[in-house]
Order: sequence, then C-alpha cells, then structure tokens
Amino acid sequence: MCDVSDHINSFTKNTNQMAIQFAILLFTIAVFALQYCYVKSSSATRLRSKSRTSVQSHGHLRKASQFLSRATSTSSKSQSLTLARNALLEAETAVAFSPNDPAPLVLKAFALDLLGRKTSALRSLDSALAYRRGRSLAGRERGDVLVKRAELKIEVNKKRRVDSAIEDLKEALEELSGHGNDSAFCLLGECYEWKGMSEEAKWAFEEALRVNPESVKARQRLDILHKQN
Repeated sequence: MCDVSDHINSFTKNTNQMAIQFAILLFTIAVFALQYCYVKSSSATRLRSKSRTSVQSHGHLRKASQFLSRATSTSSKSQSLTLARNALLEAETAVAFSPNDPAPLVLKAFALDLLGRKTSALRSLDSALAYRRGRSLAGRERGDVLVKRAELKIEVNKKRRVDSAIEDLKEALEELSGHGNDSAFCLLGECYEWKGMSEEAKWAFEEALRVNPESVKARQRLDILHKQN
C-alpha cells in the first residue's frame, strides 16, 4: 500500500485542474499509506499471513493508483474509461485483501467517479470514512477525502444533500487548516449561495481569495454577490 498516492469532470475544460487536485490527493494518501504500512510491518513478524495479505493489497493499490493517474492525464475519452475500469478492478481486489483499509475504497471512488457512477462513488467514500476505517484517516488525508465526498453529494443530489455537504466541508477545512484549499472554500461558498445565505457565501469566497488571490471563481462569485446587494 506504500505507493498509493471544481466539481470534477475529466472530459471538460477543467481536466487539468482535476488532474492536479487528484495528484495532490494521491500524494496525501501516500503519506498516510507510508505511516500505515510502517505500523503494519511492525506486526508482520507475528502475523505472517497478514503480512502476505498486506503485500498483495499493496500491489493492487499501486496498480490502481497508476491506472488512475493515466486515466486523468490522457486526452482520449475511450482510453480514460478503459484505464478507469482497470483501476476499479485493482481497487476492488485491494478492498478484498484489506477490507478495513480506507485507501482502496478512496481509489475505488475515484475510479467510479471517472466512469460516471457518482452514487456508487459516494457510497465508497462513505465506507472509507466509516468509523472503523475513517479513524485511520486524519489531517490532510481526511480533509481531501471529505472535500471529494462533498463534491459528489452535490453532483448526486444538490437539493437534498447540500446541508450534509456543508458539514463535510466545514470538517474538511478544519482538517486542512494550514494547508490551504481555495477549492473547498469556493464549494462551501456555492453551497451557501444555494441556501440563500449570501453573507456566509461572501465570507467563504473571501477566504478562498485569502488562500489563493488568483482564484477566478471566488472573485467572480464575490462580484456577483456584491452586485446583488
């Protein structure tokens, strides 16, 4: 598992932004994975069968990560879908070997998202963040996963899930404190706009600009909000 590294849509003009955000998420998962593997390896001398399972899971996770990286970087839609399917197979195999590990479920969610299976992707992230698995995720890794889940909630059913998405984003921003995430603030601002909470939306977009003064989306939304008042 050691190599596992705004609104996402890999076949639109936001492809480059998605690839960058995905690479960042993979990197943060890799940091978590290294820590997790170290803990696991310390017990391997006592539990050899678990060690073999960990090695097998690690191999499938690495392949899933590689397939996903290629899927988000290619300009060919058909090739991207093929790579995403391969990533899904590898991630599901890793889940079978390590059912209590959140990392393969996160990669599975990304593969499902690329395949357009948003609801299934959301369920996979729900499982990754469930208590027994989710407690293994903390700090930036957990924050990035929460932002992704909020995005999926909005894409699946904005009207019914906006409140839940806001809660995810608030928690994510606490976890990401000090790392900066203007896209999370922008999505939070949009959620507030959808609820008619203009002052809260302004605050969120202002925070996005504080983190990233070049955020076009935050500046545009702020301009619109100021004109409405």
